[in-house]
Amino acid sequence: MKQFLAGLLAATILSASAASAADFAPAVLYDMGGKFDKSFNEAAYNGAEKFTADSGTEYREFEITTEAQREQALRRFARDGASPIISVGFAQAAALETVAAEYPDTQFAIIDAVVDAPNVRSILFKEEEGSYLVGILAAMKSETGKVGFVGGMDIPLISKFACGYKGGFKSVAADGEVLENMTGTTGAAWNDPVRGGELARSQMNQGADVIFHAAGGTGIGVLQAAADEGKFGIGVDSNQNMLFPGHVLTSMVKRVDNAVYATFDDAAKGNWTAGTVILGLEQDGVGYAMDEHNAELVTDEMKSAADKARQEIIDGTITVHDYTTDSSCPY
Repeated sequence: MKQFLAGLLAATILSASAASAADFAPAVLYDMGGKFDKSFNEAAYNGAEKFTADSGTEYREFEITTEAQREQALRRFARDGASPIISVGFAQAAALETVAAEYPDTQFAIIDAVVDAPNVRSILFKEEEGSYLVGILAAMKSETGKVGFVGGMDIPLISKFACGYKGGFKSVAADGEVLENMTGTTGAAWNDPVRGGELARSQMNQGADVIFHAAGGTGIGVLQAAADEGKFGIGVDSNQNMLFPGHVLTSMVKRVDNAVYATFDDAAKGNWTAGTVILGLEQDGVGYAMDEHNAELVTDEMKSAADKARQEIIDGTITVHDYTTDSSCPY
């Protein structure tokens, strides 16, 4: 964890004087889907819980159910003296920009978006790098030469996952095919497992035998459909291998838990800084999950190939394209 914290500080491009540790009163604002979504929000929850277990310090939390609650909850936390306040998810950026300006002495952080303010830490991830690795695993596991991707909301962030996945897949199976669907264009796309299952079944009917989701709660339906058909799913954000043992090939983990923990820990110790932090494979910000639930699914050859690519990405030998830089995917 010390190395992770050092990496956070090294990646910070803006700084602000930290408030006194005596003002420490942490809070987390989860986005749509809730803290037990088995995915993105839950990763943040796990980080906050670990901090409480290690430090003995409790934190406040709120799960929004409507878009209007984002700004309301942030303002209430700040008014009541909470600091730092972590907003989970890009959709909270506009609300945070407004409230951070109103409370300049409060420390804020946001996951998956940039809010350019002297009292905000913006935490981003190189999702394309972790997705590249699971694309390699999918290609090596597939017997049909066709795999699938189901995204949640159709936004550039989710296209980062899709493009990285396609790049990894094509590095192994140049003539293979990646079937791709997004669930929707509104926030409801994150919490529609029925639709996720429908999209997964459509892709399997077209020959896909491994399907990666980046769809929040919707992805549970993707994994369920893959398991029902005797195929393989790939989880996202949190380790989802245990949800359908034997049918979740792996999970592209995004260490939101570490980011939340580090933000709380920095503030508690008076080391908090503002600015933008970007976490990729080199910072252990993304990766793929191995445990007892998928150990028999991933062969030594598959793992060696993914680990080789991981090191080559870190070394710069492989550059994984970031969709958000030009709104295109070259693979």
